[in-house]
Amino acid sequence: MIKIGANAKIEEISKKTGNQSNINKHDNQKAAQAGSSTIRPEVVDAKVYKLKSAFVKNSVFITLSYVNENSSIRPIEIFINSKDLTRAPEYVVLTRLVSAIFRRSNDPMFILEELQGIFDPNGGTFKEGKYYHSFYAEIADIIERFFFDVGILERPDMRSMEDSGTLETVVLARDEGNAGNLAFRICQQCNNRTLKTENGCDICMSPECGYSRCDK
Repeated sequence: MIKIGANAKIEEISKKTGNQSNINKHDNQKAAQAGSSTIRPEVVDAKVYKLKSAFVKNSVFITLSYVNENSSIRPIEIFINSKDLTRAPEYVVLTRLVSAIFRRSNDPMFILEELQGIFDPNGGTFKEGKYYHSFYAEIADIIERFFFDVGILERPDMRSMEDSGTLETVVLARDEGNAGNLAFRICQQCNNRTLKTENGCDICMSPECGYSRCDK
């Protein structure tokens, strides 16, 4: 039995004091998460790219939007549209994932490397002198082009050099070691720029190679 004196006071200890710190901590976490993501405004700038790919049946239209935030240009979302409705679920998943990365990552450049590293089980293809492992690698190429177009990245294929007192702009070859006739493409067998298309067939004009492929 506990004896209480005449001058003793009984007070109820409020739980609000203990809970308030937890609430503040939770709010700080939410604020930190919100600060690391870009909030989409009602109106954004965007660019639309048309992609003709050997991996898909119909042309694909890719819309990439961006915002100018604190004097810094950031990508915010991507949309992929096509007449081929059989691949619509795949496009929806891809656009939602990439858009989430754009909005929440301070450095979304890694998505390019990830997409370029995806291999198609049926093999890759050459287009305009460049080899693509898959349809996703072509998507990465479009995203990279978008980064160049809006100023997120500086184009690496242009540089200035001073020669004999004059300033000249030099265009660097995108594929090293493939000098030759630009009317030809790169052969996937001998890696020379000697591949051309005749009557629907890809034929390597190098006598040492003789590679040919027909898609009927």
